Amino acid sequence: MRFMTSDAAGEVPVILARDICKRFAALQVLKSVSLSIDKGDVVAVIGPSGSGKSTLLRCLNHLETVDSGEVVIEGETLVSTDVAGVCHYAAEAELRRICRKMGMVFQQFNLFPHLSVLQNIIEAPITVKGLSRAEAVPQAEELLRKVGLLDKRDSYPARLSGGQKQRVAIARALAMQPDIMLFDEPTSALDPELTGEVLRSMRQLADERMTMLVVTHEMAFAREVSTRVVFMDDGEIVETGSPDEVFVCPQHPRTRAFLEHML
Repeated sequence: MRFMTSDAAGEVPVILARDICKRFAALQVLKSVSLSIDKGDVVAVIGPSGSGKSTLLRCLNHLETVDSGEVVIEGETLVSTDVAGVCHYAAEAELRRICRKMGMVFQQFNLFPHLSVLQNIIEAPITVKGLSRAEAVPQAEELLRKVGLLDKRDSYPARLSGGQKQRVAIARALAMQPDIMLFDEPTSALDPELTGEVLRSMRQLADERMTMLVVTHEMAFAREVSTRVVFMDDGEIVETGSPDEVFVCPQHPRTRAFLEHML
């Protein structure tokens, strides 16, 4: 099943989410959220804690299932909802293939503590993509060089700082050669002095035109690096626009109140 845009260029959005709803028990976390992201976009999602930002990311890559709505990744339907309100996900093999288009970096790194840095990075390419170790190791080493950690290839996560762990997590996600990178508050677990090294790696990806969706509390990153800013509150997208539009001249009172508190 494929969804095609009707714009003049005929290009398919890299990510298309329409009317996403998600409830946890009695709590409605996402309320008909719609979002479209084009190739090369760097979209920063900002907003107060509990506004649904992380849940939106997790719904996009099937870490959470939606209650209703549609998610289309590079023209391929991950989930759709019929006229009776019933969700239909793609078949399991298709789900896995579509989700491999997206790399995910979490708040808490999620590295395997019993594996070295190099082993953490080559694990998925070998087990999921079927690469040989001889193929996977040079690619992993190049990614470690990219994030400035080649000298830590044989270290274990317990010997790394938080910033180093998060840069390894970025390299690990990139090892699967995704078309899209999703970041869920990647610096929130870090001390302020370690945040900069992670943001530098993310800036480099943005400079290389990697499509990125970043949930973040780092307002400077959102303002300086993103091509578009999305403000969420209470499970809804309240405002979206360029960094200048949102930060310099926010239109919605909730956006203005949030930014006055954060800046």
